[in-house]
Amino acid sequence: MTEVFIIGGGASGMAAALSAAQHPNRRVTLLERQGRVGRKLLATGNGRCNLTNLAGADIAHYHGADPAFAGGALRRYPPEAVLDFFSALGLMTRPEYGGRVYPMSGHAGSVLDVLLLALEQAGVRVCTAAAVQRAARRGGRFWLETATGGMTADKLIVACGGCAGGKLGGVQDGYTLLQGLGHSRTALSPALTALRTAPGYPRALKGIRADAVVRLLCGGRTLQTERGDVLFTENGVSGTAVFAVSRAAANVGKAQAEISLNFFPDLDAAAAEQTLAERRRRWPELPANRILTGTVQSRLGLMLCKYSGISGGGTAGTLTDGALRRLAAAIRDFRLPVSGVCGFDSAQVTAGGIRTAEFDPETLQSRLVPGLYACGEVLDIDGDCGGYNLQWAWSSGLLAGALN
Repeated sequence: MTEVFIIGGGASGMAAALSAAQHPNRRVTLLERQGRVGRKLLATGNGRCNLTNLAGADIAHYHGADPAFAGGALRRYPPEAVLDFFSALGLMTRPEYGGRVYPMSGHAGSVLDVLLLALEQAGVRVCTAAAVQRAARRGGRFWLETATGGMTADKLIVACGGCAGGKLGGVQDGYTLLQGLGHSRTALSPALTALRTAPGYPRALKGIRADAVVRLLCGGRTLQTERGDVLFTENGVSGTAVFAVSRAAANVGKAQAEISLNFFPDLDAAAAEQTLAERRRRWPELPANRILTGTVQSRLGLMLCKYSGISGGGTAGTLTDGALRRLAAAIRDFRLPVSGVCGFDSAQVTAGGIRTAEFDPETLQSRLVPGLYACGEVLDIDGDCGGYNLQWAWSSGLLAGALN
C-alpha cells in the first residue's frame, strides 16, 4: 500500500487527494493546518465561488516566470474536464458573463460540500489543525514533523497555497517546506487586490458597489480596461474589475497612475447627455443634485454631482446644457489617482512562488526530489481574475494527484 500525503486542504489539495484516491492501492491523507479545510474557497467570488472560466485553458490568462508551464495541467484537465469532475460529484453549475462558471446554488458552500462528501466516500483521511513544520527525504521516503509527532509517506504533494489572504489562512509554509527539500522560489507580490487612491471620494462612498468599466491610465495612456464589479472602500476601490487591473497598477512603479470609472458603460457620451436632458425635462422641480436618482446608487449620484460642480441649491430644470455635459462626462469618466496596491492580507492571489523550472509540467513531479509533487498557488503560476486561478488549482491538483 502506497502512503500518499497531501499538505494543504485548499482547492488544489482537495483535488489532489481525490485524484490520488482513485487508485485502490493508495492510502491518502490530507493535512490542513487550520481547523477546517476549504476556508479560502468559501470566500472566492464574493462567496459565490467562481469555479472556473470556459476560457481557462488559454495560457494568455496566466502569469509567472514561465506561464507556458501551466499548459501541461490545463491541457490534461481543461475547464470541460473540471466541470465533468464536479458534475460527477453532484454539483450543478451555470455559466455567466465572460465565461465565468458558478455553482447553480450561488453559494461557495455547495462546492465545498460536494468535495467533503467525495473525500469521505473515497476514504481520504482528513487531518485538520495539523500544521507540518518540517519535511525531509529519508531512505527513499518522506518524513513529516508536526506538533503532535512525526509521520512518513511514500509520496508527498505540497498544496499549501500562497501567502495572499492571510486572514483566511494564507501562509508561507509551502515555500518553506519546499525550500527545505532543495527547491527555490521567485519574488512574491500580491495580485488580484484592491487599489489605494486619494481617500476623499472613496471614504464618502464606502460600501457602495456598482457595475462599471474601469480603465487604468498612466501619463494619459490607457494601460488596461476591464468591466465588472467595483466596490468603494475606506481608502480606495476593490471589486472584480479593480482586481483585474491591479497587477498592471503594481507594475507602474513610481509613475503616477489613475483609474477612470464609467458608470454608464452601455451609453456613449451623446446618449448619456440625452438621458440627462430628458430627466431635466421630466423632473424640473427635482433638486439639481438628485437628477441621477434611479440611475445609480443615491450616495454615488450625489457624489458625481458634487464632482461635476452641481450642488443642491437649484432645481434640475435650472441646469444648463454645460452642466449636464460635465455631469455626463463625470458619470463616464470619474477619475481617482492611484497611490498604490493593497498588500497580501487583502489580495486574493500571490504572484510568484516556487520555480516551475524545477518541476515537470506534464506530471508536476519535482525534478530534484523523486516522489515529491507540488500544485496550485505555491508554484509560480497565477491567473487573471474571473475563475482562472481556481481552474489552475483544480487542473494542477488533479494532475499532481495522478502521481504519474
